[in-house]
Order: sequence, then C-alpha cells, then structure tokens
Amino acid sequence: MALDTQECVRNAAGREIPAVINDHEAIPFQGVGQYRPTGPKAAPPIRSCADYPSSGDKQVESIKEALRRAGLRDGMTISTHHHFRNGDLVANQVFDAAKELGVKNLRWFPSAAFPCHSPLIPYLEDGTIHHIEGSMNGPLGAFASSGKMKGLGVLRSHGGRWQAIQDGEVHIDIAVIAAPTADPFGNATGDRGPSACGLLGFALADSVFADHVIVVTDNLVPFPCVPWQIQGNNVDQVVVIDQVGVPERIVSGTTVVTKSPDRQLIAEYVARFVRDAGIMKEGFSFQAGAGGITLAFALYLKQFMKEAGVKARFIRGGSNQYLVEMLEEGLTDYILDGQTFDLDGVRSMRENPGHINTSPFTSYNFHGKGNFASFVDVVILGATEVDVDFNANVVTHSDGRLLHGIGGWQNCLFSRCTVLAVPSVRDRIPVIVDQVTTLVGPGELVDVVATERGLAINPRRTDLMEAAKGSSVPILDIHELKAQIDRLCGGAPAKPKFADDFIAAIQWVDGTTIDGVRRVVS
Repeated sequence: MALDTQECVRNAAGREIPAVINDHEAIPFQGVGQYRPTGPKAAPPIRSCADYPSSGDKQVESIKEALRRAGLRDGMTISTHHHFRNGDLVANQVFDAAKELGVKNLRWFPSAAFPCHSPLIPYLEDGTIHHIEGSMNGPLGAFASSGKMKGLGVLRSHGGRWQAIQDGEVHIDIAVIAAPTADPFGNATGDRGPSACGLLGFALADSVFADHVIVVTDNLVPFPCVPWQIQGNNVDQVVVIDQVGVPERIVSGTTVVTKSPDRQLIAEYVARFVRDAGIMKEGFSFQAGAGGITLAFALYLKQFMKEAGVKARFIRGGSNQYLVEMLEEGLTDYILDGQTFDLDGVRSMRENPGHINTSPFTSYNFHGKGNFASFVDVVILGATEVDVDFNANVVTHSDGRLLHGIGGWQNCLFSRCTVLAVPSVRDRIPVIVDQVTTLVGPGELVDVVATERGLAINPRRTDLMEAAKGSSVPILDIHELKAQIDRLCGGAPAKPKFADDFIAAIQWVDGTTIDGVRRVVS
C-alpha cells in the first residue's frame, strides 16, 4: 500500500502532484507548450543476425518459454497493447506464465487495460505485478483507487505513451504483441485472420524500442505476412496459441450510438454548430470519439454534408461503421485510423486503400516534428467533468475514483476546434463544476462545451463566438450554464474526501505531470 503521506509539489496549473513517481523524480507541468526536452531518443540494444535462425523461423512452443528466453526477472517492465479492447486473451496468459516462473515486482505497461484483465488483480495483490502504468478501465482502476497497488498508477495519453517510450522515460524490457496474423519471422498484421482487430499501431513503439519482442498469434502464415504492420526484424520470438482475442469485443459499451433523447440533442447541436460556424466546408477534417454522443454527431454531420454537397479531405479515426459508410459513399477521401472500434472498420482497413492505418507517432506524439492532431479542423470528445474555466477531467468521476483511461483524448485537444459534448447531469450529479476533481486537459485547449441546454464557448475564442452568432443553437455563458444545472440538481454535491497519499499520477502529453490522484476516504 502507498504511504500515508507523500512529498508533493505544486505545478504551473496549481495542482499538487507527487514529487517522486515510482522512484523517479516527477517533472511538474509547466504550461501548454512550455516544456522542451533535450538529448537523443532512446534506442534498443544492438542485435546480430548470428544470434537468430538463418531460416527465419523464430517459433517457440509457449509464452512461458518465450519469456524464459527473454530473460524475464524481477522488476522488469512488460508491455502489452489493447487493440482487442475487452476481448484481449493474451495479457492474462503473459502474467500467468510470469507467476509460474516465480518473478516479482513487474511493471505492467499496457496501452490500456479493460475489465477482461481483472483476473490480474491477484497478481497485483501478491506482488507478481508491482504497479500498472497505463490506462485502467473498470476493476483495475477501482483497485488502484483503493490504495492497494504497491506503486503509483501512471496514466498517459496514447501519444504520451509513445513519448515516454521514445524519450527513455519508460524502458520496456519485454514487449508482447498479440497479432491476428503473423509469419514465423515475426512480421505481423492486425487486419486479417480469424481474430482480426484492425491495426496494431499502439504496439509499434514497443516493437521498435523494447529490448525483447515477442509476437503471439493464432494465425501463422508462410513468410511473408503482407501487409506487415510489425516488422519481423524487430521480433525475437513468435508463439502460436489457440486464440489471441475475441474480435467482437473490440466493440465496447461506449462504442454504440446513444438512444437517449437528451444526448441525441447534444449531438445535433454540435453538428449544427460545426455547420453554422463555417467549420464544415469543402476539404475540412474532423475527428469524433467512440462515445455514444460523438457517434451520433457523425450521423448528423453526414446528413448536413450531403445536404451541402461538402466532402471532407480526411476523417481521423478510431474507425467505426459510420465513418466507413462516409468513406464508401465518397464523403471523405481518407480515414486516417488510429484504432479500429468495430468489425466494419476492420473490413474497411483490409479492403479499402483510402482507409489508412496510423500510429501514435504520426498522430499524437508531442515530441516529434509535428503530428496529425493539430491538422484536424474539429474534434468532438467527451468528459466526466468540465469546470467554469473549461478545464476537463476524463479519468475520475466527481467521487474521485479512478475508472477511466485517457486514450487519445489529451492529444486531440490540439485540434483547431475542440468540442466537449457532455450531458448536463449524470446520475443526478452536475457535470459542469467549479473545479474539476482531476485535471487532465487545460481549459485553454477546450473551445466549446456542448450540453442538451446549449453550447458554452470559451471566451478565448472570440472568432467562434462571432461565427456562431447566426446559428439557431443556444449559446450560453458557462457560468450561466452551471447555474441552470445547479438549480436543477438542488446545488453541487459534496466534494469527496481524500487521504494524503497518492494512488496515481496523470501525465501531460510532454511527459510532465499535470495532476495527482489521491486515495478516496470511504
């Protein structure tokens, strides 16, 4: 369990953060765009072809044997990816094998963890896994919130994870990549095979920078596996198992169009705003998240685009059937896909040359020579809380408990117009608050907050205020919006009570720490 008290420091956002995160000194958040890294990128050790089979066949008989050959020992970092979302069948087997090998104090570095990974909680309790550095959804987040994890959880965005790897902030000893199709040399792809899940972009950094790379597949094909998303030259071993994932479970409860009339109204308001403010025009671009409101927004926008005869140059994914339909109907030239959210997206990536697989390096990495995120004209995202200064929270609820990951949310804030589409109230608790419980995104990057009561535009964006004057969408001051919601709910709820000890750290896109999450006192 974390100590009762921990030394903390205050960052540029006024937030208290742990001074030390898992034995490493934290770099406090310094403001948007203020931190500049120095030095070279990290690099994996040099290898020699003399140490690998000349036949190119790198198969070994089991995950356990692959880990043994990788030299697994106490305190190492093991990474996995989440392209199967709640259908992943590999990560649990990796730590089952680690337990059998008797290792302790492993750092698990997933691109995200889901409820399907709850069987790993006993390994967190017995010390096989020391802590998790990755988005934790559901039971694992709840476990971290309890203060029972032996180290601090560290949450990063998708781009922040790539940044942490390439900058040497996180050194991966062993990367395990679940691949729907691979060849014996280790070339691998996710867009075909019985367990096809789309792309493998979240595992790309792991394959390039890790000391040791293991590909696990249930569909071994003769060399070459084409197209390859993971290059076999970066792979040490290949393991064949019965099944690596359940593709149907890449569709989670959040990737379904909302049926709520209030949430449908939010989606319509946002689409109308995008149209009326002149953002929707020939050659524009947009990104919509995987939540029910944002999926509904895409349907409304599609209707308005058809009516206006407007075509997008590209759509940023997470892809889904609705974006695929727009591509197939000629409403966009390209889907630039970062994550495949349903089986229509998987099919489209495999068959349509306009459906391009990308990675967090191209899309989100803040320590590159630019990335795609800032090219997008408008992005529609969700949030658990937004405050009157437009700061936003996506990892905890108003009760302070850690239940969600960051995903690409932080990285998307750098678009030309960022809209947070949120209901006014969840479970009779206001979503618009005086101050967010956990700061994940600075208010200066949030341009519009959209609810079923209307839209609030950040006063910094006088251009959007002017552009929206002719719109029929209700425009409200955010303080007025909050007052309406508070009257509806009978006032703001009591704030949760926190202990002194931190249970997690929230990283900003540049590797600095933007907030700390303290243990909730029951």
